[in-house]
Amino acid sequence: MAKPALAKGNTMLDLLAAATGEAIRWEDLGLRPGIDLGFFTLRFYSLAYLAGIVLGYWHLTRMVKAPGSPMAPRHADDLFFYCTLGIILGGRLGYAAFYRPELFGSTELFMLWEGGMSFHGGVIGTVVAIAWVAWRGQLNFIRVCDYIAVNVGFGMLFGRIANFINGELWGRPTDVSWAMIFPSDPLGLPRHPSQLYEALLEGALVIAIMLPLFWKTRARYRPGLLVGAFTALVCGGRFVVEFFREPDAHLAWMVVDTGLSRGQWLSIPLILAGIALVVWALMRPELGNGRKPAKA
Repeated sequence: MAKPALAKGNTMLDLLAAATGEAIRWEDLGLRPGIDLGFFTLRFYSLAYLAGIVLGYWHLTRMVKAPGSPMAPRHADDLFFYCTLGIILGGRLGYAAFYRPELFGSTELFMLWEGGMSFHGGVIGTVVAIAWVAWRGQLNFIRVCDYIAVNVGFGMLFGRIANFINGELWGRPTDVSWAMIFPSDPLGLPRHPSQLYEALLEGALVIAIMLPLFWKTRARYRPGLLVGAFTALVCGGRFVVEFFREPDAHLAWMVVDTGLSRGQWLSIPLILAGIALVVWALMRPELGNGRKPAKA
């Protein structure tokens, strides 16, 4: 009776070997984690965050010049500075708190160039930064959140592409025709390039919806609508992608026990909050065109 089992085992190994042979190998794409300057490697991970923040700031400066803005151009400068701090500090501290508590008390906590940022932590850091700028400038907090939310997709898009270029945060094993083998995977299995799924759903799709929503509709005159739509969109995308993304090894037990990953559990309340905010915004009266913008 041992022979059939052996034959079955060989068949499974043969199928795995065939899939591995046909899968795309990450190293064959010629990607590098950064630009080698000789004395220093300028990592694309850092460049991605910088590009997303700068592009978002540029677009925000255009938004505040359009009718109905709740703030002046000088407030955009303050938001650029404090939101950058919020993204970096919140993202890193959130990653340590939600995924790797052992980083606290270790110098590795400050090694941002090694990767490891939490989207949910970045959201918390950004909200705190917006609250500070809004309080100091006597601005409407919800409306400022609306304007910031339109621009977050840029950073999400570039950040996820950087994850792919780094060959990190790969997906679960699969036999799809576009499966990839990443050198950092100790098992060497064909996997979903989930970083690209995230770039599409959390970045490109969010940009494709949020920008027209701001520029082509009157959503900006309904406080809470833009930030609510963004929250539901980006967290909904994260929830879907988590089904294809390999969970962190030390948190795999959560998927086994509950069927959902840590990222999905963190996303559920945000999805509900985003939907509730959209409903709340649509039930309230629309602001008039004659609303005066903040003083410069």
